[in-house]
Order: sequence, then structure tokens, then C-alpha cells
Amino acid sequence: MGISSNGLCLVLLVGLVFSSLMVATYAGNFYQDFDLTWGGNRPKIFKGGQLLSLSLDKVSGSGFQSKKEYLFGRIDMQLKLVPGNSAGTVTAYYLSSQGPTHDEIDFEFLGNLSGDPYVLHTNVFTQGKGNREQQFYLWFNPSRNFHTYSVIWKPQHIIFLVDNIPIRVFNNAESVGVPFPKSQPMRIYSSLWNADDWATRGGLVKTDWSKAPFTAYYRNFNVIESKISHSFAEWHTNALDAPSRRRLRWVQKYFMIYNYCTDLKRFPQGPPVECRH
Repeated sequence: MGISSNGLCLVLLVGLVFSSLMVATYAGNFYQDFDLTWGGNRPKIFKGGQLLSLSLDKVSGSGFQSKKEYLFGRIDMQLKLVPGNSAGTVTAYYLSSQGPTHDEIDFEFLGNLSGDPYVLHTNVFTQGKGNREQQFYLWFNPSRNFHTYSVIWKPQHIIFLVDNIPIRVFNNAESVGVPFPKSQPMRIYSSLWNADDWATRGGLVKTDWSKAPFTAYYRNFNVIESKISHSFAEWHTNALDAPSRRRLRWVQKYFMIYNYCTDLKRFPQGPPVECRH
């Protein structure tokens, strides 16, 4: 049966109204959306709330957190990391709930000597349990320009993206007994801190404090927030499309340097159950 032009317009209008109920897109302002939580005067907000910096010196690092909690959606943040000799430093950008059974979705950028690449460390905690590390080199210098680091969090899966290129997918494996973050709202956190006991080459390379202060910059925070979370998850793109799956394979083939799912020394009895699904 055909549809008239008026009917088509009505269908499109209803669709637009429906989708506006499903998600709220929000371009953030650091003054309005975040609290500077520690580090004294080291964290700073500039340009009317459009730019934020964290600094680390020998006395202290610094950090911030979102005022709001989020349950499902897409979160984007642009970062420009500590340049030069960043060995021993860690810039963490993550979502987390609170308590002993907290959930957490992690980006951590492990600094390195000048000329050596940063290591991007990712992890997912569910019900207080992590140990799901995947690590990557990046295909660019993350201290030279701003780049976008994103999390898409839905009941079906969590997708980590760099400049809109998927690098990791953590699927919901509740059907085989693996908890999945879906009931605890999370805040966004970021910090810049000294971790030279482990961050660079397992702690062999220490922080060179003559290069302090170390500074990382943030801009263009953006949220596509779920208003009706389960409906949002069904309405929004359910899985990666074919080009995104190709990009994911490209990253994992050429830039992944550690995957807990293939660490047989760590898991001699076989990989964790979620790795097999």
C-alpha cells in the first residue's frame, strides 16, 4: 500500500519526536559539568569553560570529576597528552561508580620517554572485578594535537573509540555468568598522577622531575545521554557496521600490544569465559 506525501511527512515527524525522547545530546562546559576535585591550583579551567588542564609536579597530581552520573549513552572527550618525556606519568580518563562492587570503564595513557609511544591501557570492571586489560599503541602522537576518546555504553556492549575508530568491544556475557555494567550510574573522572613504580616499562623508567610540571589538556566534552536507557539501546545502532568492524580488526592487528584473552601464562586453564563469547 502506498503512502501519501502528507503521510510520509507525518511518519518522519513522529520519528523525529520519538528519537528526541530517546536521547539528549549535550555539548559540555567544564564550569557547569565538572568539579576540580584535587591537586590544589594545579587543575585549571580556561576560555569560559571550554578548556581544562591537569598538572603534575613532584608534590601532587590533580584531577576532576563530573557533577552528574550517567547510565548508558555515548561520552566523548578530546585530550592532548603530556608532551616530551612523560615517562612515569599516567593520565587516566574513565567512568566509575562507587563502592566495593563498583563498575568502571577505563582509558589510561601510560607515559614514555621522548620518542617512544604512549601505551593506551583499557580495562572494564564489573561488580568490583577488573583484570580485563587490553593495551594499544596509537597510530599518531597523542601529545601533538587533540584527539577524541569515546565510550559507547549500552546494555549489549561497551565500545572504546579513538577518533571514532573502534579499538575494543566488551560484549554483555551475562548469559554465561559474567556480570555486565548496567545498573550502577557512573561519573566521569580524570586524573594526572605519578605511577613510576609501574607505568613505564614495568617501573624501570622513573619520572624525570626536572621536566615538571607535566600538563594534559581537555576540550570538547560531549554526551549523548540515554533518557530511556533500554529503548535507547535498541533504537541506537545495535552493533558495529562493516566499515567499523574492518577498522576494529585493523587496530587490533597492528596496534594491540596486550590482550588478557590471549595471556596463557596468566590464565593457564584457559581464557576467561567472556573471551570465548
